[in-house]
Amino acid sequence: MLAFLFLSPGSLSTEPMLPEGRLSGEEADEEEESEEEGQQQAPRNMPKESPLAMALQILVPFLLAGFGTVSAGVVLDIVQHWEAFKNITEIFILVPALLGLKGNLEMTLASRLSTAVNVGKMDSPIEKWNLIIGNLALKQVQATVIGFLAAVVAVVLGWIPEGKFQISHAVLLCSSSVATAFIASLLQGIIMVGVIVGSKKTGINPDNVATPIAASFGDLITLAILAWISQGLYNCLDSHPYVSSLVCVFFMCLTPLWMVISSKHPASRQLLYSGWEPVITAMFISSIGGLILDKTVSDPNLAGIVVYTPVINGIGGNLVAIQSSRISTYLHFHSTPGEVPDEAKGCYYPCRTFCGTGANHRSAQVLLLLVIPGHLIFLYTIDLMERGHTSLTPVFMVVYLAAALFQVFLLLCISDWMVHSMWKSGKDPDSFSIPYLTALGDLLGTALLALSFHFLWIIGDQDSDVGD
Repeated sequence: MLAFLFLSPGSLSTEPMLPEGRLSGEEADEEEESEEEGQQQAPRNMPKESPLAMALQILVPFLLAGFGTVSAGVVLDIVQHWEAFKNITEIFILVPALLGLKGNLEMTLASRLSTAVNVGKMDSPIEKWNLIIGNLALKQVQATVIGFLAAVVAVVLGWIPEGKFQISHAVLLCSSSVATAFIASLLQGIIMVGVIVGSKKTGINPDNVATPIAASFGDLITLAILAWISQGLYNCLDSHPYVSSLVCVFFMCLTPLWMVISSKHPASRQLLYSGWEPVITAMFISSIGGLILDKTVSDPNLAGIVVYTPVINGIGGNLVAIQSSRISTYLHFHSTPGEVPDEAKGCYYPCRTFCGTGANHRSAQVLLLLVIPGHLIFLYTIDLMERGHTSLTPVFMVVYLAAALFQVFLLLCISDWMVHSMWKSGKDPDSFSIPYLTALGDLLGTALLALSFHFLWIIGDQDSDVGD
């Protein structure tokens, strides 16, 4: 199974999992050539939208996704006091990595299918379902493998600073991580397919709605499943210690089945071999953020950070995923693989992302403007629910919003540079960029939030008992 991690026959084609043919050999080649000729005769135009229409399309799923991250923060704030989380603190290292699966898998799937819809590759029912089934099977393979590797990384990162290792805790981490990744990925994948198909039928640009809806309840679902499974397995450690091993073996044994299904669909066969680099690298980046969270949570002076971590990480990841998906769609319409538009040539500078009247400039401006009002809504929601451990003082609000704004500013700049660089190098941005960007969002969000709480503690804005 893990042999696929080391088989990389080449980078992904910039024809992003959108194969024209469903036959094999020369027949498939002839069919592809004939369809390509047809496309050249009747080119599709990129959907046009005003900044207001774009903002309205983004706003509803953005708020929905934001309330999903708020709910996830509330859940994490509650379960941090459960026995499993208190006695096996490495679970906190798993949290960003498993929540990051929505960026590694769900948002990547949403971006690929959104591009497929916009360029007309899902007009044929047979081709559409080939694309969907292949993607879902591939996603289950990736979720299982990433869940297992995330547990291994959590065990190692937890062992290095303390020098302690318990095999029962390691098995529990592995079982919880694999089961959570598998179940959450399956549920979110089905939801995402429905969103993409529904967007196509209603005439809404899926680039604007798919990625935030992919994350709307993803964090909540993943955290709830992780907490439930971890606590359940922890309760069985003494009386039935073999249960954790059986759970892990069961889900790992399902992987070959998903591999067979995925390999039979051209849409996913190539990624089954060469699509591991971004998701595995992103998992390691998110795990570093998890280590920061683990060490911060253990500090009683910084208890309030837990409820805000999924919010700042989720919002940053959602916004940058929208921008990445839009830039990728733009490149598929206006450029050939390996070539970038004139405005993207030369050395990168931040003004290139925000200054201008192009479609991508306007979307970056709109997304950056959503940060402060969006976070204000979510902060007051947490405060009204009486779940935050920190009062919403003016100093806290300024420091928190500055961290959130700086995080999204950096992510949008990195997204502009990364998507164009990947396109120029021949890699498909839909498959490669979003995992990196959402993982960087987790790392930047957790790190900036930890620094903010340290700063607030130093200057005396401290009341970590609020909400207890």
